[in-house]
Amino acid sequence: MSLNWRKWLRKARPGADGRARIGPRQIYILPTRYGLVFAGVVLLMVLGGLNYAANLALLLAFLLASVAVVGMLHTWRNLLGLELEAQAAPPVFAGDEAVFPVSLRETRGWRRPGLELRLEEGAGALSLTLPAGGGAEAGIRVPAPRRGRLTLPRLEVASRYPLGLVRAWSRVELPARTLVYPRPAERGRRHLEPGYRRARAGDKGRGTDDFVGLRPYRPGDPPSRLDWKALARERGLVVREFGGDREEEVWIAWENQHGDPEARLSAMCRALLEAAREGLHPGLVLPGRRIPPATGEAHRHRCLEALALYGGPRA
Repeated sequence: MSLNWRKWLRKARPGADGRARIGPRQIYILPTRYGLVFAGVVLLMVLGGLNYAANLALLLAFLLASVAVVGMLHTWRNLLGLELEAQAAPPVFAGDEAVFPVSLRETRGWRRPGLELRLEEGAGALSLTLPAGGGAEAGIRVPAPRRGRLTLPRLEVASRYPLGLVRAWSRVELPARTLVYPRPAERGRRHLEPGYRRARAGDKGRGTDDFVGLRPYRPGDPPSRLDWKALARERGLVVREFGGDREEEVWIAWENQHGDPEARLSAMCRALLEAAREGLHPGLVLPGRRIPPATGEAHRHRCLEALALYGGPRA
């Protein structure tokens, strides 16, 4: 059984204000590869100076060792007192990457060059330099392979400044989460086509009142409604809509889909996106939950959230 030594390390955790502050006992230092070579050279110089009674060699070796110690102090000092805060990332679809905005702030009045920010278990660090009393923001990309709630993993702030002989780092936990929607199914599948029905009021697509906008063409629309000028400008087939038109509602139901639960959720996600893009009023029917037809960005997010959290929040 392998020993996970990382769990024994101290972590910087957020306070009541949601910010994590790096303290002196949360910073760890180890020599880099160049630091080990440097230490070996200094040791050889000390041995040579003692063997040949070369005082100048000993003086140079002790001078280099003193420079290394001072550099190690500055490396440790470069992380001390940093404040980090993360915001929730915009929702994404499964298989994409969520981008968490993370802000760093300098609180001691020191310039902080050569900072590195990355996921503890990830690769590809972001390089940052903080001015004295200032701050900076960075976007941390986190893979989102599955639907559900996604929490920002533990971060690692590191520094090799100023000499690169040692590497100081600190582990930071920040309370930021986002929502991962199901991945939309492929287009063109028959079971993704929802059944439409007319609303009780209006006459969508059949009105003759004032012009109110354009929507994508759907099979069955009369040619007289097509905007031929938009087609000539290579904007595709679009249909003109007029005030007083009927509103069309579409129900996207669980029982109308096929496959396992994840395939059904992906199909419903695709149908929901297509209905919203066409200006329809989609409604959602899940086992134990029913969302009435509506329109707008808030309704779209509510339906996608229901799909993402179906069956309980997933990691």
